Amino acid sequence: MPQSLAKILVHTVFSTKDRRPYLRDPALRDELHRYLGGILTNLDCQPVIVGGVQDHVHLLSVLSRTCPPADMVKEVKRGSSLWIKQRDPALRGFSWQNGYGIFSIGFSQIKEVRDYIAGQEAHHRKVSFQDELRALLRRYEIAFDERYVWD
Repeated sequence: MPQSLAKILVHTVFSTKDRRPYLRDPALRDELHRYLGGILTNLDCQPVIVGGVQDHVHLLSVLSRTCPPADMVKEVKRGSSLWIKQRDPALRGFSWQNGYGIFSIGFSQIKEVRDYIAGQEAHHRKVSFQDELRALLRRYEIAFDERYVWD
């Protein structure tokens, strides 16, 4: 084949450091989600939806065939962290947690995952971030040790 083609869909999730509710303000959160989408676009990782709540974000995107997953997450976190700190002096202490979860999804799951991310506000009235991440890890059969999941 003379051309390289790929369409790899990934659902990425990561939290603020210590799950601090830095993203309480809905206007800031919406602006951050747009900014995260812009970073993904610049990485040629087409965003499908970006969402989240006061202490974490979810990204559904197409992974570029030339951008390794770890590099994508690193750039998204780095760029958005700098943006948040510059945007508001009260947020100078902002940082993302060290780790992240990234999960592949099938093309047929796009609507389900998009709806899930869009419904984060309602979802987290009933389910904590920790329980949400545990469920994702179990769903994808990822072994984990509670001592090292949270920072």
